[in-house]
Amino acid sequence: MQFTIGKLAAAGGVGVETIRYYQRRGLLGTPVRSGGDGWRGGIRRYDDNDLRRLKFIRAAQAAGFTLDEISELLALEESDDRVRVRFLARQRIAALDEKIAQMAEARAALARLADQCAASDKGPCPILAAFEP
Repeated sequence: MQFTIGKLAAAGGVGVETIRYYQRRGLLGTPVRSGGDGWRGGIRRYDDNDLRRLKFIRAAQAAGFTLDEISELLALEESDDRVRVRFLARQRIAALDEKIAQMAEARAALARLADQCAASDKGPCPILAAFEP
């Protein structure tokens, strides 16, 4: 199947500017224009492989990978270096675990402040006071 950039973006659930950004980052290729005279005229046509790659990028982002890591994953896909892929996945898991721990700590602190705020209507609000510089 052939796609224009707009159709590729819609099929991948992103905007056209996202496609262009991925192209500038080297994550997606930029097909040559069909017809026309070089850079003027003609339409760029994308195919199913471009859509598959776009969906790969989006799924990897949803898993928490950065664009630099996704670039490496795309390169590793062709080399089938599972050791490196596992390393990157475990590294991402460790980063997510750290973020989860930080968020749990922030949640607990906010819950304590909310309880303190509910305990009395007198004096400054403990929640607002906690955010004062």
